[in-house]
Amino acid sequence: MNKKFMGFAAIAATLALGMSACGTGAADATLENGDKKDVSIAVFNGWDEGIAASELWKVILDKKGYDVTLQSADVAPVFSGLSTGDYDLTLDTWLPVTHKTLLEKYGKDISELGQWNDEASLTIAVNKDAPIDSLDELAANADKFGNKLIGIEPGAGLTEVTTDEVIPGYGLDKMEYITSSTPAMLSELKTATSKGENIAVTLWRPHWAYDAFDIKDLKDPKGTLGEAEGLYGYSRLDFDADYPALNGWLENFKMDSETLYSLENAMFNGVDTKDYTPIIEKWISENQEYVDSLTA
Repeated sequence: MNKKFMGFAAIAATLALGMSACGTGAADATLENGDKKDVSIAVFNGWDEGIAASELWKVILDKKGYDVTLQSADVAPVFSGLSTGDYDLTLDTWLPVTHKTLLEKYGKDISELGQWNDEASLTIAVNKDAPIDSLDELAANADKFGNKLIGIEPGAGLTEVTTDEVIPGYGLDKMEYITSSTPAMLSELKTATSKGENIAVTLWRPHWAYDAFDIKDLKDPKGTLGEAEGLYGYSRLDFDADYPALNGWLENFKMDSETLYSLENAMFNGVDTKDYTPIIEKWISENQEYVDSLTA
């Protein structure tokens, strides 16, 4: 091989190496604000408040040039994935009770972004004009509710608390506790409130049902449903180094329950689609000042 050919070969190899490096760099592209362009948000399956917040941030960030991927998973795998860096962040951690065990297991390997809502709670809700205001009145008035308490999925934490704490705590064992699914419960709630009938359901805050229906929570003087919790964001370690701007936005992120109810109601109430972008864009146009403040 002559020297001239060897020179061309070296140049070709260098160019190939450069193109390879460019390909790798594209995956780690950065924006003008110093953040990496690609970001993955883990979303708990079936947790509407987390879906709503995540979809909102996806639309906001996409418009700022980020490439956002939402990845749905069950709760435990999300925390595991954050600890190994498979996800960048999640927005639906309930503390101090619901996800306490998972934080004890993975807390040292993930980072807290901060609390964005402080009104998360488990509830027993009734129609707003129901003749009672407290759980300690329900047993004596069970017949006014058809002797039924409408629940959600049998394996849900709310179902467990209702079975183990609420029912024995307030002597509701003579009521029929019906569990099936969250959509079935919401369907029953919609039907009853539209007909002006009394109904008692297991529910939680924040949830769009509070924006969609005229309902109220029954007081829980014995504390069987536990105290109010906060909703927190958590990220993988070193997230702040890779996303200095986004990390700051999420640390300052706040959304009160009324705002969240409004967003959830727009996304989930009577909507048969998983493409939430047009819905969220319309919602943003109606809440522009609030949305602009999130990245001010």
